[in-house]
Amino acid sequence: MSKTIIEKTNLHPRNLHRLGYNFEALIAVCPELEEFVNINEHEIETIDFSNPQAVKALNKALLIADYDIQNWDIPENYLCPPIPGRVDYIHYIADLLASNNNGIIPEGENVQVLDIGVGANCIYPILGNSVYGWSFVGTEIDEKAIQNCKKIIEANPKLMDFISLQLQTESRFIFKNIITPEDRFSLTICNPPFHNSQDEATKSSIRKVNNLENTRTTKPVLNFGGQNAELWCEGGELGFITQMIFESAKYPMQCLWFTTLVSKKENLSSLYKTLNKVNVVEVKTIDMAQGQKTSRILAWTFQSEAQQRNWKFE
Repeated sequence: MSKTIIEKTNLHPRNLHRLGYNFEALIAVCPELEEFVNINEHEIETIDFSNPQAVKALNKALLIADYDIQNWDIPENYLCPPIPGRVDYIHYIADLLASNNNGIIPEGENVQVLDIGVGANCIYPILGNSVYGWSFVGTEIDEKAIQNCKKIIEANPKLMDFISLQLQTESRFIFKNIITPEDRFSLTICNPPFHNSQDEATKSSIRKVNNLENTRTTKPVLNFGGQNAELWCEGGELGFITQMIFESAKYPMQCLWFTTLVSKKENLSSLYKTLNKVNVVEVKTIDMAQGQKTSRILAWTFQSEAQQRNWKFE
């Protein structure tokens, strides 16, 4: 079987997945992947990314081969995140922290990260701990998702000391009930729900599958899964992040950088205005590719240059 490798130059330079996937090595560690692998019309070995089972098998294989996570699974219909895009977020925020640390990426458990909406997959804490040794608190409004994260952590004992989980009992809040007066987070991260409603999420899913398969379907198949809280909320992405910004102003000295993904570029101007209202000191927008689409990380801090320099990572 001939196959072509094309470098994914849109991924972060440190991303292990820039050269695509070595399916032979991945199948060796995760045999269930084999049935999903084929060669496409461009002579490239790949999987059908519109098939949720295929995406899940690929994730399992990547986590074993590249991140030493031997046991990972998610319940049916929960978001199955494409790992190259998720680890890109981790690499870019590592660079952000390096900008406050003489250009050196701070590593180890004393770098505390708060993941808002950890999901059932626990993917950001897994990747951030595997690559940089960081510690995480993962929050979630969905009890079933938290329970699955617990299962993943217990099944991979090396994660036990580095990831803790917290149920957000009031879904209208983001940081309230979570950040305590003693907490000091180097970062908060978030992949917010970006649709306004279930209906909008379904339409987007149908569009995504049609694009992936070059076909027309009216039946939603969530290739990356997704429960309500993962895909939509009242006010959509803009409403969610706006709430996050207003709440962040109540914890200005307890977090060095607040960050979130923003998938809709048109939301940025409104978000910048909100950031102005709460008197942030610095805002950064970091462009990144998320699979076939471009996304961006919005980061803000309430700390002066001197306070940023004096932040202790150890």
